[in-house]
Amino acid sequence: MGNSLNREKIIVRTSIIGILSNLFLSFFKAIVGLSVKSIAILMDALNNLTDAMSSIVTIIGIKLANKEANREHPFGHGRIEYLTAMFISLFILYAGITSLIESIKKILEPEIPSYTNISFLIISVAVIVKIVLGLYVKKVGEKVNSDSLIASGNDAKFDAIISLSILFAGIIYIFFKIKIEAYLGIAISIVIIKAGYGILKETVADLIGERIDSEIAKDIKDCINSFDEVLGTYDLIIHNYGPNVLVGSAHIEVSDKMTAYEIDTLEREITKKVYNEFKVYITGLSIYSSNNNDKKISEMKDRIDKILDNFPHVMQMHGFYLDEIKRIVKFDVVISFDDKEKYTTVKNIINEISKFYPDYEFQITLDNDISD
Repeated sequence: MGNSLNREKIIVRTSIIGILSNLFLSFFKAIVGLSVKSIAILMDALNNLTDAMSSIVTIIGIKLANKEANREHPFGHGRIEYLTAMFISLFILYAGITSLIESIKKILEPEIPSYTNISFLIISVAVIVKIVLGLYVKKVGEKVNSDSLIASGNDAKFDAIISLSILFAGIIYIFFKIKIEAYLGIAISIVIIKAGYGILKETVADLIGERIDSEIAKDIKDCINSFDEVLGTYDLIIHNYGPNVLVGSAHIEVSDKMTAYEIDTLEREITKKVYNEFKVYITGLSIYSSNNNDKKISEMKDRIDKILDNFPHVMQMHGFYLDEIKRIVKFDVVISFDDKEKYTTVKNIINEISKFYPDYEFQITLDNDISD
């Protein structure tokens, strides 16, 4: 809880700095834009105002996300941060579309800009402020794992580039009398829209649920496999309930000679170690019972493994167990999402294996390619 509150304070403090900076820039850019009749500067001022609004939404979001878990939301309210990022993306998209429309109007009904030394000075200051602000906000966002701050930091650096391009447009007009502000406004609008779409796309992906990063999946499995009793770790699933709330489950393969007490002790040790190293709550460890030490069983498993090589969409077999008394063979197969006829594939696998072992019943569980 202490870390959560400290994270909230950091995000709020950083957001307030962003709000004040963007309001300052928006105010002076609006004055300059109106005085020199530059649509590009006005659209840049609107962009800064949108950034300030985004920071306000970020503060509201982190406050709501840090609410304690309750009966209705036992995993907490961390996903509100993703909704916050979604609102920010909609703000940005609105600003981009609005500025695009205004820029097109200025192409159809152009105005003659009148740049001054003061306007150039203010825009130059804006470039410096945005570069410093962008680097700072992004660094803090990465430190506290805040998608909203990281997005704001990247957006600030884009703003610096936009302001530089406006300076360039002013210089072009002064020396060559060529008006490119409206066209530059269109370019700025496209950048804003693209940034908003990128944030929206990432946020929707977080809400839907993304595949766990391959390296993280490998590290967690290696951690679990580090226990001598664990013969293999499979079917790792990680659910994201906010930037700092990860809940997971997995299957582990152990000897069929282990007692319930030994398995219980093992599960508790695994859960503790995974949380300490990765801050992932393992809420469920299902068990595969293994008796592969027997020579006959090992040979059957190897042969079936080779048969599965003939099925290109089969990625892995695990949880292999032979009940010699009941003449039943059980195992799971992981089949790629590319296979659109997975259940037909399972039937074909059973038919193929049964040719070699007609006296056995094969019970195959279909697993999806959830994690690497």
